[in-house]
Amino acid sequence: MANNKSSKKRIEIAERNRLRNRSYKSAVRTLMKRCLTACAACGQSPEGEAREAVQNTMRAAFSKIDKAVKVGVLHRNTGANQKSRLSVAVRKVLEPTGTPAVSAAAPGIVGSTIDDEALVR
Repeated sequence: MANNKSSKKRIEIAERNRLRNRSYKSAVRTLMKRCLTACAACGQSPEGEAREAVQNTMRAAFSKIDKAVKVGVLHRNTGANQKSRLSVAVRKVLEPTGTPAVSAAAPGIVGSTIDDEALVR
C-alpha cells in the first residue's frame, strides 16, 4: 500500500485511466465486430440497406478508433492496422471483383507493371 500522498494519488489516477482504457478498448472491439458482421451479412444479400449498414458501422468504428488513438488508449499504428483491416473487409463486400483494373497511364498493361511485349524483344 502507498505510504505518501503522491503515490496514493498516482494509484487513483492509474485506476481511473485503467477504467477509461478498458471502456475504449471494449467499444472499439464491439464496433469492429459489428462492422465485420455487417460485411458478412452484406456478402450474403447485397442490397442497398445492407450496404448502408456496412458504411455506417465502418464510419462509427473509424471514429471510435481515432478517438482512442487521440486519447492515448491505442498506439497510432495499432489504430491504423485496425482501420486497414476494416477497410479491406468493406472493400471486398462493396466493390465488384473479377474485372482487372486498367491503368490510364499505361494503356497496354493490365494488372501488371511489365509490358509483355517488352519481355519478348
